[in-house]
Amino acid sequence: MLAAVFLAMAGLFIVVQCWFALQVWWYADHAPGSTAFMSFRMGELHEKKPDATIRYEWVPSAKISRNLKRALIAAEDSTFVDHEGFDWDGIQLALEKNRAKGKTVAGGSTITQQLAKNLFLSPEKSYLRKGQEAIITLMLERMLDKERILELYLNVIEWGNGIFGAEAAARRYYGVSAAQLSGEQAAKLAAMAPNPRFYERNLGAPGLRKKTGIILSRMPQVELPD
Repeated sequence: MLAAVFLAMAGLFIVVQCWFALQVWWYADHAPGSTAFMSFRMGELHEKKPDATIRYEWVPSAKISRNLKRALIAAEDSTFVDHEGFDWDGIQLALEKNRAKGKTVAGGSTITQQLAKNLFLSPEKSYLRKGQEAIITLMLERMLDKERILELYLNVIEWGNGIFGAEAAARRYYGVSAAQLSGEQAAKLAAMAPNPRFYERNLGAPGLRKKTGIILSRMPQVELPD
């Protein structure tokens, strides 16, 4: 009996992973029409406003400012072009910060890990979700190149209440296309990324200005994927 249950669970696990793998393969050359994270946020928006919509417009990497690419890597994942999905030093540093504060104040997630969560998972915090995130991260790194991973991430990242992707964010905050973002504008968007819905309401926050300056100073050293 136990063996049958184990085999059934193992079979289900394999089917689920194959489904994720097929989705990752599809995204190698197709733009997501939506993501799991967008659907989650849409559900929240509909509870308050049934006719709410999200702003999301896919644009290819060539139409996204190199300033924004540098800014996101500088802010979120400085070793993006070199790692294979996980920044172990960053994870260790985050654990030490969280231990010192007695609560979660840093995540240590790479751009690839964040993309895995945004595309397929919910924002809930659990070991099961983190485990699935890790598996999808490995799939993304094995099946897609770094340039495609960054392109996907820049298009699906949340940048405010119902705002997703570089194009929607550039239009919302600066009235320009994603291709036209200046260095300072890009740095500010990158600084907003960890808590976009808060910063959307507090664009003049001192902490946001400080983070923007730090990111701007780091951008010239950032290496972009080929």
